[in-house]
Amino acid sequence: QVQLVESGGGLVQAGGSLRLSCAASGRTSSNYALAWFRQAPGKEREFVAGISRAGGRTYYADSVKGRFTISRDNAKNTITMYLQMNDLQPEDTAVYYCAAAFSALYSGSYRPNDYNYWGQGTQVTVSS
Repeated sequence: QVQLVESGGGLVQAGGSLRLSCAASGRTSSNYALAWFRQAPGKEREFVAGISRAGGRTYYADSVKGRFTISRDNAKNTITMYLQMNDLQPEDTAVYYCAAAFSALYSGSYRPNDYNYWGQGTQVTVSS
């Protein structure tokens, strides 16, 4: 089992920045592709950014390219993933979730069903 815990959400004005973190614990290793998804009220959960097991490849939704940066730190017993979000806009308002996938084939996958573990989410609210 792997537990994922997000942090770093909050309220920010348009144009501002936030940095989200996702701490993985339990049966952790570097053998997980990781991703950030978000879900706004009344909308489906959508892919935001993904990162390969070793962190060498990153993937972004078109809506966040150039504004968001995903990264990860594969320490021995703890994996931490980050999402640096710059130039935030009201349409970025959502609950942000981190997700982990066993298979490297799903690295960067846009499909929520390809991920095996999910965090509880952290709220990001951007005011205009």
